[in-house]
Amino acid sequence: MKIVTFVKESYAELRKVIWPGRDDVISSVKVVLISTAIVAAVLGLIDVLLLFGIRAIF
Repeated sequence: MKIVTFVKESYAELRKVIWPGRDDVISSVKVVLISTAIVAAVLGLIDVLLLFGIRAIF
């Protein structure tokens, strides 16, 4: 049965994976959160500047 073989091989491959530790996960989450906040701030600033520009024209 192909499905049984697939499940067994998948399980065997997952046992070979080196999962990240708690500290690695926490530092990665911090990087993502800080990056997201910076991008949101930059996009918000661009939005405000464009809004002022459009209001000045019209």
